[in-house]
Amino acid sequence: MTRVAAVDCGTNSIRLLISEVQADGKIRDIVRTMEIVRLGQGVDATGEFAPEALVRTRVALEGYVKQMKFEKVQHVRMVATSATRDAKNQDEFFEMTAQLLSQIESGAKAEVITGEEEALLSFKGAVADLRSERGPYCVIDLGGGSTEFVVGTIDGDILGAHSAQMGCVRLTERIMRTDPPTDSEIEIAEDYVEERMQEVEKIVPISSAKTFVGCAGTFTTLSALAQGLESYDPDAIHGSELRFDALRVLTRQLMGKPSSTRALNPVIHPGRADVIGGGSVAVEGIIKMIERNSDASSFFISEKDILDGIVAGIAADL
Repeated sequence: MTRVAAVDCGTNSIRLLISEVQADGKIRDIVRTMEIVRLGQGVDATGEFAPEALVRTRVALEGYVKQMKFEKVQHVRMVATSATRDAKNQDEFFEMTAQLLSQIESGAKAEVITGEEEALLSFKGAVADLRSERGPYCVIDLGGGSTEFVVGTIDGDILGAHSAQMGCVRLTERIMRTDPPTDSEIEIAEDYVEERMQEVEKIVPISSAKTFVGCAGTFTTLSALAQGLESYDPDAIHGSELRFDALRVLTRQLMGKPSSTRALNPVIHPGRADVIGGGSVAVEGIIKMIERNSDASSFFISEKDILDGIVAGIAADL
């Protein structure tokens, strides 16, 4: 048995999955955790990482390395996505990750992956527990700086993929700056999302998808809210179904609330309270795009995503 780790560092959060690859090839989760570090703070405006954002990320990664050592992890892969692709001072970030991750595996450090590779890894993880008759699938990974769309089959036959430059942090920092956002800000954000959705429609065969799968923090938090959970419960969230009509009511409510009120709900992470309004605008725009191209009326929510895809890739190479 071999223990491996995957780390995903995005615009808003850094996440860790430690898994055990058993002799028969089966994979068992050991640790799955997340911290909001807002690495992408201000990147849209300045083009580089803020010093305090790098410190927050380093502290979180140090904690993850301690967990890896405790769990006797032998192999690790860390990917960095939207914010890192855009930052001019990314070398400072890479040097920090190399210093920490080399304690687990010689030569390990964060690597920037393209939006397309991010989409493919997310797809592989997100559909792992879905039944083949529900396919083809469209997996939608809504992050802080970008949103990945990928259509494919359970066997991994990818029909189309695209990384759209929109996410909950990007929309909040660029457009929805008032707390709560004004009607004008919401309208401008909706127009921006609609432009991105038109790009998706040109590149990805949305009409080929039978089932739409939402993953990452905005979607999973919306599921927890829709179910009225008293605490964030991954088991209750994974595999849940959110109907578009009911979801629109929820997203509209979130947009109208200040972040301080959102943060009072125990299922909304304090670091997500100020950006879930932006995420809600993105979700509404995605729904409109799906309805133009499909008869679907709901999302299925997956707690599995890019981390699971990374672990599967490590396991395949053992």
